[in-house]
Amino acid sequence: MARATATATDFTKPFENMLEQADMAAFGDVFKNVAEFNSKFSSIVLNAAEKNAELSQAWTKDTLKKLQDVTKPHSDPADYAKAIADVTSAQAQSTPDHIAAFAEIAKKAQMDTIELMTTAGKEVQAKATTAAKKATK
Repeated sequence: MARATATATDFTKPFENMLEQADMAAFGDVFKNVAEFNSKFSSIVLNAAEKNAELSQAWTKDTLKKLQDVTKPHSDPADYAKAIADVTSAQAQSTPDHIAAFAEIAKKAQMDTIELMTTAGKEVQAKATTAAKKATK
C-alpha cells in the first residue's frame, strides 16, 4: 500500500516578498499608535486602582477608629455590647455610601475606556479611509 507523503510548504519566500514590499514607516506608525493607546488605557486602569486603594484605606481607617470604642475599658459588660452594636450600626449605615463610591470609580473608568475606544476607532477609520483613497489614486 502506498503511503501518502506530506511536504512542507516553504513560506519563507512569500514572507520575504511581503516584507520587501511593506511600507516600514507604516509599521512604525502602527507601533507608535498602539503604544499611545496602551499608555492611555493603562492610565485609566491605574487611576481607578489608585482611587480604589484610597477609598479602601479611608474605609479601613474609619472602621478602626470606631473599633477603638470597643477596646476601651468598660465597667459593665453591657457597655461592651453597646459599643459593638454602635460600631455594627455605624458600619451598616456607611457601607452603602462606600459601595456607591466604588461604583462611581468603576463607572468613571468604564466611561473613560469607552471614550478611548471610540476615539481610537474613529482614528483607525480615518486612517483606513485615507489609505484607501491613496491606493485608488
